[in-house]
Amino acid sequence: MLQSSKPIGASPLHFAYSPMKITLKQPPRIALALAGGGPLGAIYEVGALCALEESLLGLDFTKLQHYVGVSAGAFIAASLANGMRPRALYSAFIANDPGTTENFDPSWLMAPAYSEYSRRARLLPGLMASAAWQMAFKRKSLTAALESLAPALPTGVFSNSQVDIQLARLFGTAGRSNDFRQLKTRLTLVATQLDSSESTPFGQPGWDHIPISKAVQASSALPGLFPPVEIEGQYYVDGALKKTLHASVALDDGADLLICLNPLVPFDATAPLNGEVMQGVTPSGKRKIPRIVDGGLTSVLSQTFRSLIHSRMELGMKHYANQYPATDIVLIEPDHRDPELYLANTFSYSQRRHLAEHAYQQTREWLRSDKTGLSAKLQRHGIRLHHAALDDAKRHLHQPAGAASRIGSSIASLRKSLDDLAVITSASAPSHGHTA
Repeated sequence: MLQSSKPIGASPLHFAYSPMKITLKQPPRIALALAGGGPLGAIYEVGALCALEESLLGLDFTKLQHYVGVSAGAFIAASLANGMRPRALYSAFIANDPGTTENFDPSWLMAPAYSEYSRRARLLPGLMASAAWQMAFKRKSLTAALESLAPALPTGVFSNSQVDIQLARLFGTAGRSNDFRQLKTRLTLVATQLDSSESTPFGQPGWDHIPISKAVQASSALPGLFPPVEIEGQYYVDGALKKTLHASVALDDGADLLICLNPLVPFDATAPLNGEVMQGVTPSGKRKIPRIVDGGLTSVLSQTFRSLIHSRMELGMKHYANQYPATDIVLIEPDHRDPELYLANTFSYSQRRHLAEHAYQQTREWLRSDKTGLSAKLQRHGIRLHHAALDDAKRHLHQPAGAASRIGSSIASLRKSLDDLAVITSASAPSHGHTA
């Protein structure tokens, strides 16, 4: 049997030869769905994707059939669809490597929404005059009069306009595009139309003329934190308001294999981790919250939010399994018992590197365990685990301080070349096909 030597998704057709006839066989249609979770979610997804890229032979994460992104996942999906590899995303979003011109600093998202403050402040004099009129002449109570001042409250604390600006710059370089229609693959970024509460799939027909950077900004506009994003006279907010993954977009598109990443899970403080009950500290030595309530309001709200979106996602995954039985679905998410991602400070550069490394190693461990029959499921689509990489205990996402050297760089380059050779060899090997 002769088969294309390019990675999965790189060629439109595979050719199968027999002495009697030549048949054309379509390669498996592989899609990726990325959920949100703010900067923390993006950090987890980048670390996990770096582990997946080097551990799955026969799969190119920049040449999949369909990418679906929601909220922070929209940024990652748009970057992958533009040909940025997970390691490049690590350098741009997390590592802040000196000399890198493609840095995307999450601290930009902490800039106050001054334009929103100003717009709302201009409404205040008129609203105050109306409230005074209602109290003086219509006998309205003070509470009712104060309620009429609500339109003067800002709709968001911080501005996310830099998302649009910086991604337009990033996707405007040679070989990339800020136009859905010019991509070599399918990209869908989901936001929620505020007035109708309906999901809007930017990138789909009728919505593909909107710039990718603007769609990412809209999909990640978490209500209360960022103001709604105006696009063509309509206002949009975070796509996770309706669904956690919106994976049905790719499933309806005929995906044979769907890989889902969900970075936010509720933390189970009562369960043992690695066979022992955590008492007071995390594996990295950080103090642990013995009970969720001891963390105060933010901890309780975080657990509540995580529980709500995760239970909704679980229902969605059950629906997908029943509605799309011909599609293999792989869900990757953090360990519910792991406190590292729950107690994270995502606006610290050193902490971001640590969290990405943690996600990287946790995903490698999950792949090694193969508890869900992952290997057999992937093999149906021409993908196999790279056991040599998974068993290499010296692999790290971030080079330890002081360890970089000319020899180390050469070894890393050689390792990458060997991995690429293994991918080509795997893709060139005879294939027995797959079941969808």
